[in-house]
Amino acid sequence: MPLRLLAALAAAFLAASGNAAAQEKPLAFTGARIIPIAGLPVENGVLILQGGRILAVGPAASTAIPAGAEVRDARGKVIMPGLVDSHSHIGGASGADGASPVQPEVRVLDAIDVRHASIQKAQAGGITTVNVMPGSGHLISGQTLYLKLRDGRVIDDLLVRLPDGSIAGGLKMANGTNSIRSPGGPFPGSRAKSAALVREQFVKAQEYQARRERAGNDAEKLPARDLALEMLVEVLEGRRIVQHHTHRHDDILTVLRLRREFGFKVVLHHVSEAAKVAAEIAAAGVPSSVIIIDSPGGKLETRDFALENCAALERAGAEVGLHTDDSVTDSRLFLRSAALAVRAGMTPEGALRAVTIANARMLGMEARVGTLETGKDADFILLSGDPLSVYTEVEQTWVDGVKVFDLSDPTDRLYARGGPGAGENRRPPLCCFGSAWDIIMAANGGNGQ
Repeated sequence: MPLRLLAALAAAFLAASGNAAAQEKPLAFTGARIIPIAGLPVENGVLILQGGRILAVGPAASTAIPAGAEVRDARGKVIMPGLVDSHSHIGGASGADGASPVQPEVRVLDAIDVRHASIQKAQAGGITTVNVMPGSGHLISGQTLYLKLRDGRVIDDLLVRLPDGSIAGGLKMANGTNSIRSPGGPFPGSRAKSAALVREQFVKAQEYQARRERAGNDAEKLPARDLALEMLVEVLEGRRIVQHHTHRHDDILTVLRLRREFGFKVVLHHVSEAAKVAAEIAAAGVPSSVIIIDSPGGKLETRDFALENCAALERAGAEVGLHTDDSVTDSRLFLRSAALAVRAGMTPEGALRAVTIANARMLGMEARVGTLETGKDADFILLSGDPLSVYTEVEQTWVDGVKVFDLSDPTDRLYARGGPGAGENRRPPLCCFGSAWDIIMAANGGNGQ
């Protein structure tokens, strides 16, 4: 091996070793106003992280900083948990096709581009954990995927793993007008037929589950593998949460009816008419992930959307989260949704829970993310001011103790604020027209994306 190559490899090894050592060194942020979500805000607080986890959080007067820790002055800033988006479509994801209205075997995992610009934009909005969904044009459009928005080269770098090593995610379902097509084909022609098709699939899954249980360990008696029914059995056994698109009050009640019939865990998504049935949602003990739509238009079934949905659910005692549905609303403006919910009557504390711990619970990830507590993942954001102020900016986003967004970095600032090149996923192949790329680069201060 040439000496020059050996030297390069040695240098790379030493650099990697140095980075690993630095990650193990405690890092303390001091002087900030800390909003842990798990308790009252702390003025002049301290947040200490090490090895990707929160080592300590609390008031400066009673939180000891370990000897040798790197200390960063965060006076004048606000620190809070990384935001959790319970419903998004970043990464250019897609799901089921037109072959059938029911496709639980489809995995959005197989259709996400981790180099898509939308992921960097979500980081710029302070989002650290996200539920990436397939679309809502099917009764069951496939398996969702829970991601930590680390900087990654391949999808595996962003995956959330369960204790058994499996990949974390839910199952996307929908009702209402999206999945209704012309009668006579494989898709339903009415709301009643939509519910009937879902019942039929879950009954088949119950029968498949029973056959597998009767077979026990006898391979000869086991039914042939059915990937679609296997997924529905996971839902029936409570190992996978249904993330259910639904808008109208009658459609919401249909979801609650199906939940009672089959006993699955479900999160209601969008719920444009939640205020009309807030008492029923609360009585069912089912959480709602609400979208804030602040401009007219869209589908007819959102006609009676109310900004007061979050406040009505909160008053009724239901769990409330918020989501972007990116690109329906922009991930960079996620905190704005919380602020609008407050304007419509939700408590500020409830609104901040709605973009953190409430959403974490909806994904079954509350033990890891959603609050700033000792032992949890070091996912947090550094803000310039009050999280509910329109003037506040996300200055830094950290995932697992690693900074993934910094507003002071020109490239990151481009994603946060927009401009030429901010929406490009890949550098265009301008082999013969290099001057055009040079113009784009120059317009962005040398930062083309």
